[in-house]
Amino acid sequence: MSVMTEKGGHLTSTTPFAGTRRNGKQWHSQRTAFRLKAGTTSWDKRMEARKAHSALKAKEKEMKDEKEAERERRIQAIKDKRAAKEKRERYEKMAEKMHRKRVERLKRKEKRNKLLHS
Repeated sequence: MSVMTEKGGHLTSTTPFAGTRRNGKQWHSQRTAFRLKAGTTSWDKRMEARKAHSALKAKEKEMKDEKEAERERRIQAIKDKRAAKEKRERYEKMAEKMHRKRVERLKRKEKRNKLLHS
């Protein structure tokens, strides 16, 4: 609704009267025309945002790779430790059955074969 005020002898309207809605839902707010917001940012700003985003992604990837490398290093250390323990136990078992010098000879022979085949 409009409010009428008297100014200098004649009535003026402070707010324009919109009229009644055709569907009868006057409690809803008035709608405005749909306009896209896509073209409001400049090309330079968009390129800066893309550059910042790509830099952030590169940093995230670097951190992720470092974390994965550390994880792989720990796993490899555990595997190496288990292999060494297994080898030590095997030689101890062999030492129980045979002479110490023969066990040492077998160790050297295995080491030579390992170097040849790797």
